[in-house]
This record gives sequence, structure tokens and C-alpha cells, in this order.
Amino acid sequence: MKRRKLAKKEPMLTGWRFRTVCGVILFAFVALFARAAWIQVVSPDRLRQEGDMRSLRTTLTSTTRGMIMDRNGEELAVSVPVQAVWADPKQVHAELSLEKGQAWKALADVLGVPHETLMKRVENPRRRFVYLQRQVTPAVAEYIRRLRLPGVHLRPEERRFYPTGEINAHLVGMTNIDGSGIEGIERGFNEWLTAQAGERQVRKDRTGRIIEDLGVVSEAREANHIQLTIDQRIQALAYRSLKRATEYYRATSASLVMIDVKTGEVLAIVNSPSFNPNNRSQYQSFRARNRAVTDTYEPGSTIKPLIVISALENGVVNADSIVDTSPGWMRLGGKRVSDTRNLGPISVQTVLQRSSNMGMARMALQETPEQLLDTLYRFGLGIDSGMGLVGESTGLVPQRRRWSDIERATLSFGYGITVTPLQLAQSYAVLANGGVRYPLSIVKRSQPPVGEQVVPRQHADAVLHMLESVVGPGGTALKAAIPGYRVAGKTGTSRKAIAGGYGSDYVGLFAGMAPVSNPRLAMVVVMNEPQGDKYYGGDVAAPVFAEVMSGALQLLNIRPDAATQEQFQLAGQEANSVPHT
Repeated sequence: MKRRKLAKKEPMLTGWRFRTVCGVILFAFVALFARAAWIQVVSPDRLRQEGDMRSLRTTLTSTTRGMIMDRNGEELAVSVPVQAVWADPKQVHAELSLEKGQAWKALADVLGVPHETLMKRVENPRRRFVYLQRQVTPAVAEYIRRLRLPGVHLRPEERRFYPTGEINAHLVGMTNIDGSGIEGIERGFNEWLTAQAGERQVRKDRTGRIIEDLGVVSEAREANHIQLTIDQRIQALAYRSLKRATEYYRATSASLVMIDVKTGEVLAIVNSPSFNPNNRSQYQSFRARNRAVTDTYEPGSTIKPLIVISALENGVVNADSIVDTSPGWMRLGGKRVSDTRNLGPISVQTVLQRSSNMGMARMALQETPEQLLDTLYRFGLGIDSGMGLVGESTGLVPQRRRWSDIERATLSFGYGITVTPLQLAQSYAVLANGGVRYPLSIVKRSQPPVGEQVVPRQHADAVLHMLESVVGPGGTALKAAIPGYRVAGKTGTSRKAIAGGYGSDYVGLFAGMAPVSNPRLAMVVVMNEPQGDKYYGGDVAAPVFAEVMSGALQLLNIRPDAATQEQFQLAGQEANSVPHT
């Protein structure tokens, strides 16, 4: 049977289905268009913020801490580039970095950290940042970079370096590991030396590459350099001499301060023992203090020239007066004041030359306490120097409603009052400069300072020439003489105070200036608690003065002014035949 062929039926579109599909497509298109318009035109901020959070970054511009230099531009503190090693523990675990056992052992070895300690630092996978080592050298950083440990990164930072080491440690100070000053000039002028990093906004892709620089957020502030008044040549000479003397006399500590009497600039300020500021692992705060400005001492006989000026100014004596020291001792309030022997009637110059306590007491008892204290204040004792050094002490100038005779007498030869080596050096600079006091400075000034006449010039000059005899034949400081130069100064030896009185330890001092014909330099040397038979200022401090002052005069090309060489040969022959104080 023959099948009947069926004719093909043409497909037909149902009208309502077609319209429905077109309507749905049109609605979806309108909805998408409306949503896009809403996001991009009406309310674009949220998505813009989301995008910015994923791509915008703020970068810091590199900054360098300011340098510290001496008066001649020699660098005393500089910043050198180093690297910090840090890890992202989450990345370390996510990328199976710990499976590279040998590389982690090599990292521990190069960092000098035990392998177990290193592993503990990255064991928490929730942490995102941990320091492995700070301030590693560029060579170590390059070695670590070649290890290619996932999760271990490097970031640039700075390390403070002190080329002169322990010579300037107490003055310049040091910074902590984050670059903030913690001692000395570094701390006192921290804000001045610190730079402020600038900020720039950039856009980065997912790999961290910068694809767009959007401009500056905040401007960087450059660090400022500091030029000190210190002369590094004199500073090094002073430190070597002081350190050698400290070890030779087995002193607990020692300090030296040198001042330019014409400007008030501090040319040298050193202490012994010192420390190495480049080795922070051995840092101890008690070794870091600048003893020349923080520690105070009873000045002993070095205060006598100031008391003589007070007596001259108040009409108690004249420069050519005779003071009767007979019988060589006296009792005041149950206490005994005496000289080593009865010097009898002597001139004011001889009172200083032979360091007569009796002569000083006779003069002081004819003055009021107010007159004595006023003179000491005008010389800068009992007040801050204004240099801004960390931990500076003002010393102690006693204030009492009632003064006994023994208190006035002992004040005249340096007991009952405390001063810092810096203050004592300033007072001798005033004396050497004809009674003109300049404000002390440790930072180089742009303008010359203005001095103040604090005591009459004729009295200051008279006492200056009296003090020249202390270093000459018959004086107590023959070891302070410098061949070719006229030197003036005063020795001092004071006993250390203890609870209830004075102990058996001493402080040996020498304060002086040179050249006498036109004084340029004033210097103080303090030897704290020297051990052995020699503890007088003329024995332990005067030789240091002579060595350092001689070198400084030559370094500064200051002309010799001594009359004849024979005077110094004669002084040397009599060095062992004079009393000490």
C-alpha cells in the first residue's frame, strides 16, 4: 500500500508568545540601563570607593635624618641606608614557604637568630606582619633577597652612624632603632634633625605596579643639619689625654670642658669613661650621661678667684692689700679653719698663689652673704647655661636666712656649694675676658653674640694676673705650665661629701686660661675620686690641662707670649717644693 505523502507544514509564530519574549528582553535591557545609569550617574560614590580601596595607595617619600657636624664641617653623626627584614606569616603558610627548610636555616644563620626562634615568629598564620631583623646591611639584604623565600620581604630604613665613636658619645648622643634621639644632641634637637616624610597617592594594579600617579597628598619637610661649636681636633686630643689620665690615676670618672672666651663657644666637652654609640647592645644609661653638665662637685679652691673679685668689688681689699693669716688657723663655731702652715701677713696675690684658706676666710667674713652670692650668680653659677643639653644641672648655690661665720668661711674656699664642670669653665671664661660674660653655645651661631659686663674689668684683670703666679714659681700648679705661653689658673682639691660629713675620697680640679697676654681659651679638668697617693688637683688635673691646652693653642695658631724659656725651666725645678690644694 502506497503511503500517502504528507505535505510539510510551515511553522507559525503565535503572536502573544513573541510579544512576551520581546517584552522580557526589553524590560531586562531597560533595567540594566537604569541600573547602570544609577550607578554611574546618580550615585557613583560607593562603587568608586570600592574601586579606590582596591587600587589606590599612599606612598611615603624617603627621608634622611639631618647630619651633626663640628665647627669645621667634619661629620659626627650621619644616616646610612640599611634594610629591615620582615615576614607575612599568612603568606608564609599559604604559599608553603616553610617547606624550604634549608633556606630558612640559611636565613637564621645570616640573621644570627636561632632557627627555633625564627620559626616561632612566623608560626601564627593569622598574623600579617612581624619583624625578623632590623637594620641589616645591604650585603645581608642582597643575600636574603636571593633566598627567594615566599612571605619574607625587605623594606628600606636608616641607621645612625657615628664616625668618631666614643670621643663624642656623651655630647652627640645616639638614637634608638626607630631613629628618634634618646641621648645628647640627638635628643635635645630631635625635632630639628627629624625630617617629615611626604605622601603621594598612586594607583596600583593587582601585581603592585604603579599605573597612575595621582599627585602629592602632603609635602615632605627636609631635615635640618646641625653644626656644633666643637672643634673635633681638640675634642679628640682632650678625650685621649683625659682617658689616659683616668686610667693612670684610677679615677672613677673625669670631665673636661674648653670654652672660647671671646665668643662663649664650647670647643671641647669630653668625659671618661665613655661608650660606643654604634653598638646599641652594650648601651647602659648610667654610662651615657654627659657628666660635664649633669654631675656636680664642690669646687674647692677653684672658687677662690671669684671670692677675691667679690672682695675687690665691695672694697674689702685692694689688689695690693696685705691679709694677715696669722697664726695660720682659727676656730669658727667649733670648727677649725687652717692652712698647711702659718703664712703670716701675705698679699692677696699670695693668698691665691699659696691657696690660703685663712686668707680667704678673712676676706669673706668682711662681706655679707648677699654680696658673695651675687658675685657667684653673675659668673653663671647656680643657673642653667641655656644650651639645651639633656640632663643639665644648675648646681647648688645655698640660700639661707641666717649664715654662720663657718658657713661663710667654708663658702670662700669652695665647700657648701656645688657646680658642674661646664659652669666652672664659664666662670673662668668670664674672668679671662675682662669680666664680660657671653652666653654659652654648643650650636654654631649665625650672628656674633652680645656679651654682658658682669664684673668690673680692672678687678677681673687684676685677679687674672694674680692667677698667673699660681702656675709660676712658688705656686701650686707648676704642672700646668706650658712652654712658650703664659698660663693662669687655680688648683682645687675637695673631699667628697657623704651622709653626716665628708669621706676619704677626693675630687681633683684645675681651672685655667691662656695665653694671659690676650686670653683665648678657658678650660676646666675634673678628676673624680682618683686612687693612690696622688689626688691633689695640681697632680692629677693640671698635667691634663697642660697637654690639652698646649695642643689646642697650636691647633688654633695662637701666638706664644711667654717672655723667656728659662721661666718654665725654673718652674719645673720647683715642682716638688710647693704645697698642694
